[in-house]
Amino acid sequence: MGYSLEERAVDRLAVLRIYAYGLCMGSADALPGVSGGTVALLLGFYSRLIAAITAVTPGRLLSVVGGLRADRRAEARESLLEMDVGFLLPLGVGMVTAVALIAGAVSTLAATHPVALYGFFTGLIGASALVLYRSLTLTCPRHAAVALAGITLALLVAANVLTLPGSGLTVVFLAGVLAISAMILPGISGALILLLLGQYVFLSDQLSAFLSGLAALPRGGSLGPLIDPGSVVVVFVLGGLVGLVTIARLVRAALERQRNLTLLFLVSLIAGSTPAPLHNISETTAWTTETVLVAAGWTLVGAVALVALDRLAGGFDPE
Repeated sequence: MGYSLEERAVDRLAVLRIYAYGLCMGSADALPGVSGGTVALLLGFYSRLIAAITAVTPGRLLSVVGGLRADRRAEARESLLEMDVGFLLPLGVGMVTAVALIAGAVSTLAATHPVALYGFFTGLIGASALVLYRSLTLTCPRHAAVALAGITLALLVAANVLTLPGSGLTVVFLAGVLAISAMILPGISGALILLLLGQYVFLSDQLSAFLSGLAALPRGGSLGPLIDPGSVVVVFVLGGLVGLVTIARLVRAALERQRNLTLLFLVSLIAGSTPAPLHNISETTAWTTETVLVAAGWTLVGAVALVALDRLAGGFDPE
């Protein structure tokens, strides 16, 4: 029996709503200090998101691939339903749309107004750490040691004292593995992880170049300009998929066993990441009185924006 017109309209509206969720979540995750997981929590689909993500397993993915054979299509269909692909697909498309739009803006602003951009990011990150600390317990030496470890680790990474092993596409892959784990945590931003690892602007540039190359193809553009940025995008996505079935699960397991300590460490990573954008300013601009004032002004703007979002949301509570 076929769908009625009313049922089809409802289905399309549901898909559009999920796509809109993806736009909101992707916009948040593309900005350091703002979490896509928080948006999911506020809009009421966080539990479904976690259930869908944790349902993505290598076994089910292999089952879907096996659906190419006619005798295994029923099993593949069941795996797709268990992974809630009807939810994850439009959500993912919405997130990719938002990230693509913001990546172009970030690339432009990083080249034209780096002090304002990174000052704004500094305010977002610092304020997000402060509002998240409010919901955590810091009452004993063990808590203090974990918080100090998170802050120290982030400071060392931000200062390039600690770096990811390898170079080039290897670093891009590892950045994808780590950044995807942040997607499921309210309060932790995937973009923050990339900024901390020094990959945020680079990946934004590569994504913008890849999309520009794709847009040029119908107008007679060549495939040559797509190869390098396309390789970066593909490797990052592959890293994200690996992280989805490994790191994300480890983080969730840690939260289930030691929630407060795990969150203290994660939020302390945010706190220690606060100076990270300032290192980007140093790479392109000399620190003068004017630079300091402009950076401080935009830091204040970013902090006010984050606090306003916190008030609007009724408070951020990392899960």
